[in-house]
Amino acid sequence: QVQLVESGGGLVQAGGSLRLSCAASGSTFSNYFIGWFRQGPGKERDIVAAISWSGGSIYHADAVKGRFTISINNAKTTVYLQMNSLKPEDTAVYYCAASSGWGLNPYDYDYWGQGTQVSVSS
Repeated sequence: QVQLVESGGGLVQAGGSLRLSCAASGSTFSNYFIGWFRQGPGKERDIVAAISWSGGSIYHADAVKGRFTISINNAKTTVYLQMNSLKPEDTAVYYCAASSGWGLNPYDYDYWGQGTQVSVSS
């Protein structure tokens, strides 16, 4: 069973950058699919990006395509979300999650981190 710990959130001005990290504990990400989700105030939890453990399959939501990049390190222990050109509408709690199969919906994922707050000021 893998445990997930997110870090890297914070407050940034519009146009700025942040890099979120999702570290695996108790296991590596080998044989898992990892997703980044976000949930803004009063909104549903939506997929932001997803990656297979091999890095061979990658997805970015249209809202972040060209601005955010998901990646995984060679040791398969950490997944990153590089966020550039941040906008106020990117403000949300960001969660990483792991699944044994490929999916883009929250209910496809079995393991979740605690979340990290990202706030973008205008």
